[in-house]
Amino acid sequence: METVIVTAPPAGQFAVAATASLHERNTRGLKHNDAFAVFDPRGDIVSGDGSPDGLYYCDTRHLSHLDVWIEGMRPILLSSALREDNALLTCDLTNPNILGADGSIALPHDAMHFRRSIFLWDAASFERLLVRNCYGGRARLSIEFRFEADFADVFEVRGTPRERRGRHEPALVTPNGVVLSYVGLDRKRRSTRLRFDPEPDRLDASRAAFDIDLDHGQSRIIFIEIDLVERTRSRPPRADYLFSIVAARRRLAGSSSRAASVGSSNEIFNEAARRSLSDIYTLVTDTPHGPYPYAGIPWFSTAFGRDAILTSYQIAWMDPSIAKGVLAFLAAYQATEEDPSRDAEPGKILHEMRHGEMAELGEVPFGRYYGSIDATPLFVVLAGAYFERSGDLATVEKLWPNIEAALAWIDRYGDRDGDGFVEYARSNEHGLINQGWKDSHDSVFHADGALAHGPIALCEVQAYVYAAKRAAAVLAEKLGKPERAADLMRSADALRLRFEDAFWCADLGTYALALDGEKRPCRVCSSNAGHVLFAGLASPDRAKRLAATLMAGASFSGWGIRTIAATEVRYNPMSYHNGSVWPHDNALIALGFSRYGLKAEAAALFQGLFRASVFIDLRRLPELFCGFPRRPGQGPTFYPVACSPQAWAAAAPFALVRAILGLDFDPQRRIITLERPVLPEFMRKLTLRNVSVGGAKLDIVVERAGAEVAVHGRKRSGDVRLSIVN
Repeated sequence: METVIVTAPPAGQFAVAATASLHERNTRGLKHNDAFAVFDPRGDIVSGDGSPDGLYYCDTRHLSHLDVWIEGMRPILLSSALREDNALLTCDLTNPNILGADGSIALPHDAMHFRRSIFLWDAASFERLLVRNCYGGRARLSIEFRFEADFADVFEVRGTPRERRGRHEPALVTPNGVVLSYVGLDRKRRSTRLRFDPEPDRLDASRAAFDIDLDHGQSRIIFIEIDLVERTRSRPPRADYLFSIVAARRRLAGSSSRAASVGSSNEIFNEAARRSLSDIYTLVTDTPHGPYPYAGIPWFSTAFGRDAILTSYQIAWMDPSIAKGVLAFLAAYQATEEDPSRDAEPGKILHEMRHGEMAELGEVPFGRYYGSIDATPLFVVLAGAYFERSGDLATVEKLWPNIEAALAWIDRYGDRDGDGFVEYARSNEHGLINQGWKDSHDSVFHADGALAHGPIALCEVQAYVYAAKRAAAVLAEKLGKPERAADLMRSADALRLRFEDAFWCADLGTYALALDGEKRPCRVCSSNAGHVLFAGLASPDRAKRLAATLMAGASFSGWGIRTIAATEVRYNPMSYHNGSVWPHDNALIALGFSRYGLKAEAAALFQGLFRASVFIDLRRLPELFCGFPRRPGQGPTFYPVACSPQAWAAAAPFALVRAILGLDFDPQRRIITLERPVLPEFMRKLTLRNVSVGGAKLDIVVERAGAEVAVHGRKRSGDVRLSIVN
């Protein structure tokens, strides 16, 4: 396995300054609602240039350093494990050789066992440190926790420089704890409160020390509670720890129990599927509008419109309640007025929402930012998908004004020049230059490498608009609006004709990446064109030609389809958007292949991503990895600052399951349909458990039978029918 290290910050807007590889550091992430944490394998938070480690709350790093020292030395790592449900990080450590005053060994290495158990709950971190004497005699030693809070904005941590900062207040030290505080330039006071149980033998503003004296076999427990909000707690830390760990596990178990589950004959895939499902529910945040998946740890642990839509779309067959929460949240924050400073226009759907100091002050534009060209049509697509999956017409009726507002935005503001295509151009100099899902500054270009200048019409955005209008037409018909439905279908059909004429590049066997501001096609082979298949905009004959292009060696790395083909001028397998492989991108393309009956191609994408997961820590698909070709016996090359877990990457395996099975639902008639199902090479049997439709449930078993597959329904609960289309 290879590790890529970028030693200088990449050029571009709001880029993450990669001074070290997160994969190399093997970081561990925890999250609950608006709090998340990044630890090293020891369970430490290690400060330093470029380190993402910390305890974060609402886009501020409330603790930038916390580590354990044994007699002035770092302990030795034995193992580090994240529970399968992501509720608890457990780190087993031991002591190095501890020398006496005369230089002799006073306590040999491996004499003491230290177990750190850490979790997050309700804007607080809880740790239980168990110290056990495994030595043959008595052991006396000092354990010291060193800590610091820089209260850095997450964009500072990512590498965005600041000329001025707020002020740190003097630490407040009590017998059992310390309060560290900071008053930002936004005049908000942010505090971090550390409490220790029992009281430390020595405590000041940056360290807490405990003198340990244990006979053989004896143990001692130290509890540390770190509050990221100001509050008064009545329970001691040890009681809070026990109360909160029960609540944390119960919450994860309760939320994930809503979903169908996936199992197979391949245990490695089963591990990956269980981790993916846990990652999704870890990233889901409870909001007043319902469950909402935050995008990823560490850089994107907040509400993103596009990410949440595509995440909930991919897992809607398993748990449609997340899609419902996403729709309600985005409807509540849909733009209602023009605001160029936020790239906002009436009807537009949110791109990103931040709560940190830099966002509050406008140093970054993301407090409530709408610079996304695709979130608005995708919002309508998700509304249609949610109804198809759930049959919940009451929710659709409630959302209809928001759907109409989104459609009005598409036609009025999205189509800037009236040519029938939706284009983007930022409204202010601080907004994102590129506003599709590939939003790097250099991600849209011509065949000669020249960057495209706007307004830019991306190929996949036209496809999303097409899918949105068709979805809205179905919803309008269901709501008793036949004239509106017919108008939307006519508009979608007209877009199909315009698109084929303007975007198809016959000599390349693909659709152009985009049209620039002069309506010149960007004749580049990209994965964007695969989303045209996902949305159903491509004609059937061109869909087959496009699939062949995407699965050729220049685009398909063996792990997945590259964002940009290796033959393109700007191809760089180590770039963020110009040659890397993204799991969610491949999952959507696989759904597109399946739509056009290209099941072998969909299974090949599934096979590639599965092979990658075999080599990845925790079987967790990251946000992206590098686009180098797959080589026998070697794993994928990791992108240095990829988020992990990342919501839409975690959802990708479940979208791939739907793609290979051709899974569909009719909630009104309680029918589950599998259309020409296939299995990838790595599994001979696939089981879907507790698949619900119209209140009924069914287990579905798909098994390889020679060159074909056999499908069986089991554990039927309620009136549900299984339909197989061959």
